[in-house]
This record gives sequence, C-alpha cells and structure tokens, in this order.
Amino acid sequence: MQEHYYELTVKVSSHHSLFSDFLSDTLPVGFEETEDGFIIRSEDDLETIAWGLEQFREALQKALGVTIELETTQKKLQNNDWVQMYRDSIEPLAIEKFYIHPTWSEDNPDLINIVIDPALAFGTGHHPTTASVLKAISKYVKADDSVLDVGCGSGILSLAAMKLGASVDACDTDGVSVKNSLENAQLNNLTFDKIWEGSCTNLEKKYDVVVANIVADVLIFLANDLKKALKDDGILILSGILDKYEDKVLKSYSDCEIVDKIYQDEWVSLVVKKR
Repeated sequence: MQEHYYELTVKVSSHHSLFSDFLSDTLPVGFEETEDGFIIRSEDDLETIAWGLEQFREALQKALGVTIELETTQKKLQNNDWVQMYRDSIEPLAIEKFYIHPTWSEDNPDLINIVIDPALAFGTGHHPTTASVLKAISKYVKADDSVLDVGCGSGILSLAAMKLGASVDACDTDGVSVKNSLENAQLNNLTFDKIWEGSCTNLEKKYDVVVANIVADVLIFLANDLKKALKDDGILILSGILDKYEDKVLKSYSDCEIVDKIYQDEWVSLVVKKR
C-alpha cells in the first residue's frame, strides 16, 4: 500500500445523475455519492478526472442550454486504507420487494436479497432509472414469466426477475457487461437461460416481459425489435428516459397501450403493452 492517496471532492449544482453516469463510464475505481456531488479516491493523481469533469460540464451546458456550476478539490492524504473507507460508505438499498447489498453486508430477512459488490460504482440500484425499473419488475414480473433484459449492464434487473421465479435471457453490446452479469448471477446462485454479447434484433423467441433500461434515442431506434420480441399479451418496460424526452419515445410506441409511468427525479420509466 502506498503511503499517500488522492481524494477528489466534486460538487455539482444540477444534473447529478448525468455526472454519475459519466463517472461510472470513465473511472477505473469506485466513487462515493454525496448530497451535492461525489468523492473519488485513488492512489493515482486525479487531476485528469477533474479535467474530464470540466469538459463534460461544458458539453452538457451546450447540449441542454443550461448553466451548471462545478467545483473540484483534490487533496493528497495519508493512506489509512481508503478502500475500507469506501466499503464503509456503501449503503444497502431497499426498493419494493428487493434489498440490494454488497457481500460484506447482512441479508434482510424480510425482503428478496440481491448481492452485488461495487465495481466501477455501487450505482446499480441507486440510479433513478434502475430503481424505477426494479419497482416495475416488482409489480409486473410473475413466477414462470419469460423475461428479456436488453442492455443488461451489471445484470441487476435480470437478477431481480430471476429472484421472482422468472426465466431470463439477456444481452448487451458491451462484452464487459455480459461478463459482469454472469459474475453477479453466480454471486447470487442464479443462472441465465441465455446471455449473449450483441443486440436484440432478429430474435425467434417471444417473451412475457421485455426490459430495456438504455437511453431514449436507442429505445426509439430499437422500438420495432423490442415490440417484435414481445408476446401478444406481454409487457414492455422502457427506462433511461429523461422526462423531457418522454413524448418523443412514446411516438415510437404509439401502437402500444400505456400501462404505467414511474417518475423519479428527472427520469421516467414507461410500462406499455400491445394494443
């Protein structure tokens, strides 16, 4: 262990979840979420990360036409095992029927436990889009349902469906995500029916529930494929949608009936079915 480590404190005035996504995609280490930003710890200097955050802020301001205040402060501190400090900062999360926690935390005897250790960030259930899909899965997925998880990421949504007794297929265009999903399934003593690196195009199988927690533009692009993968009486759970893009997404699913809308912060998840 090195004698010193670096701690970067980040404060943002708005769009906290978008900065969280940026860090999850960028950092080789975990980070801690705070009320007004983040704390990043590493044995390597974090000035490059601070610069990257500034570039992301400028791009976000131009894209959204808003002003976002960003403050970053780096300190060099004595190393007292910051990894353990980070572990201590991870809070388990209860969402509807589910209790999501790392391996070093105890199970909750009253809820369905999902064990996931933090990788890039313990942000799986903490992000509003993931949390709202877990609420939808808790409400709409039943035992013996067939489920397709498109863009499975860490696999948390697949695991939640499996824990409810569903059989699950999953895919992701990112091979690392497929690997993480398999590892997390093994951690929970669960097994995918099928999982692959790639898209959901040209599937022969039809599903009771199709889940896609991606981004609005991709949900629009994949609309026909997602609907084709659905049984006639099945439901489609769409997430990763900023609320200002809700109508834009719904236009691509105008042949579907809206079953439910779940709002959290600036995000919306949509539950639809074929008319």
